[in-house]
Amino acid sequence: MRCVIARFPFELTKNEVEQSMDGITPEPVTGVSVTIDRRIYPVMQVGEVITRQNRRDFTSVEMRHALTRLGFTCHDAPPAAPPRGARADEDVLGW
Repeated sequence: MRCVIARFPFELTKNEVEQSMDGITPEPVTGVSVTIDRRIYPVMQVGEVITRQNRRDFTSVEMRHALTRLGFTCHDAPPAAPPRGARADEDVLGW
């Protein structure tokens, strides 16, 4: 399937993306992510691997759109975790 990423056309297939990501350890997810072969990768990591471009050259929106069109499941950014040691009632009392 033809996908345009960072103004460059790429002919990608789901199988090619899966093969490209095979053996690559997923980075910690802090933003939009994608599931590839039961592993969750940040979409920017996948974009860097499959396009061989710097991550600053494309957006997570471009990658999410391209990966969704190829049939992958993308996920929104995970919610921020509360700081360690924070109590649930601290905000209520204001102390």
